[in-house]
Amino acid sequence: MKRRKDNYLLVSFIVGFMIWLLATIAFRVAGQHFFIVENVSVIVGLYILLIPALGFISTFLFSKLKLDNLESIKSAAIMVLPGMLMDTLCIQFFEKVFPNMPEMYSKTFGAWLMFAYSIVLISGLLRKNKNTSTT
Repeated sequence: MKRRKDNYLLVSFIVGFMIWLLATIAFRVAGQHFFIVENVSVIVGLYILLIPALGFISTFLFSKLKLDNLESIKSAAIMVLPGMLMDTLCIQFFEKVFPNMPEMYSKTFGAWLMFAYSIVLISGLLRKNKNTSTT
């Protein structure tokens, strides 16, 4: 059992990086089709969609690795780190990274990313120990 937890920070980093990579590729290839800033209901929908999607991924990883509260917080922080670092460049060079979307989308995109990272961090902070025994 303990063996799975030995590398939970590395696993968290890899999961975070893979989520960032896949999302970045999706936005680069087809962002213009689903990230439509002019349509408020679409943007609100994308914000709302993040809550269960990232909440599920985060809590699934915490459960799979059998993490306690503190480990879940650390895992969440490590999970968002690669994306936060890489998205700094993506936002700075928005028109080059996402040539299919107008540069004016960059502010809304940056705000949406911060919300996404917040969801993962909140998932780690609100994690309840499932393995605690009452004696």
